[in-house]
Amino acid sequence: MFTGIIQTIGRLEERRPSGSGARLTIATPRRLRELLVGESVSVNGACLTVTRLAGKRFTVDVSPETLRRTTLGRLAAGTRVNLERALRLGDRMGGHLVQGHVDGVGKLAAIRAEGDWRAYRFRAPAQLAPYLVKKGSIAVDGVSLTVAACRDARFTVALIPHSLAETTLGERRPGDRVNLEADVLLKQVAALLRASPPTGRETRLRGTGEGGARVPRR
Repeated sequence: MFTGIIQTIGRLEERRPSGSGARLTIATPRRLRELLVGESVSVNGACLTVTRLAGKRFTVDVSPETLRRTTLGRLAAGTRVNLERALRLGDRMGGHLVQGHVDGVGKLAAIRAEGDWRAYRFRAPAQLAPYLVKKGSIAVDGVSLTVAACRDARFTVALIPHSLAETTLGERRPGDRVNLEADVLLKQVAALLRASPPTGRETRLRGTGEGGARVPRR
């Protein structure tokens, strides 16, 4: 489990095939203190397991499923990536609960400058539309962000200068693909409603504005 608060930016140093998956070696600007083999690390929002440590480098194995469902399948050597270590009990919850289970790959549609800030508009896969709620949370390449506006499978987030400088989102350009993870709490509530006794009605989960999850009652 993670919080979506990026701790450092790493760089993909080497990519090698590993069966039908891949083995990635990532270099960090400084050694990640107390990082252990077997520990979980979020790499651009995907939860991966550390399999080897060597100074300021660590290696992770990526399954074929993760390569297919995330942007890691096209990640080239030299690419910078957002990194976050797993949450510990007692840590501050600066963002929101992020599992590191990517729900789909979206695309950056447009960037609008607002002084030092930037408004990014994304297109998400259609299956994520029910979980896009105004003022709700979403993880974009592992970064915890608040949905400023949404309609269908499109949503907008506002990025402050700190987020632009301290994550790879400041390097993104229209057309770039990003990993998306919807709010786990909203997904669990939707699953519970789907499993509840049928009433013949449709329940709509709403935020404070447009958007919201339509959950058909069975």
